[in-house]
Amino acid sequence: MIKLYDSALSGNSHKVRMMLGFLDLDHEIVPVNWATGEMKEAWFTDINPRAQLPCLDDNGTVVWDSQAILVYLARHYDESGLWFPDDPMLMTKVVQWLMMANEEIAALAWARVTVLMKQPRDKLEELQSKGKAGLKVLDDALADGPWLAGTDYPTIGDIACFPYAGMAEQGEVDLSAYPSVQAWIARIKALPKYAAMPGL
Repeated sequence: MIKLYDSALSGNSHKVRMMLGFLDLDHEIVPVNWATGEMKEAWFTDINPRAQLPCLDDNGTVVWDSQAILVYLARHYDESGLWFPDDPMLMTKVVQWLMMANEEIAALAWARVTVLMKQPRDKLEELQSKGKAGLKVLDDALADGPWLAGTDYPTIGDIACFPYAGMAEQGEVDLSAYPSVQAWIARIKALPKYAAMPGL
């Protein structure tokens, strides 16, 4: 049985929950309290020494990091080969979006944390600015087609960027300036077996 060490409010965990649903994989959710720092406790760092969520245990194969987990699940379980295509150019495009998720889109995540956790706001504007730059890149790419890699089907690049783009307004970033992103968010929510989360 696949185990997902997870926090319900984590967008990074949500990416993996979505992928498990899209691939129709049986799994067990193991809740870890992010707000109290439970992932820094010894029982969890024995599993993931980075002390971060999410973490996947597939019958003893442990994978850290949401993007790495998406790659693992797509390669290991996706018989269609569409979620992470073998074609070198398409694969490269998907990896570019995985990197975007770790940079500009991640800034939206930290803006969200700042607002929701009522943390000091001295870096909020900087995070919002970086996140808006990422949203502009997404919006421009999506103006030319329905999915980020230029395909007529979603890939893990879409899944990687989706949660924190979709929850940008929780970090006080207005999505109305990004109509193509808004339409893309709606498309993802309409996919069969889409898994929802608070804020999405």
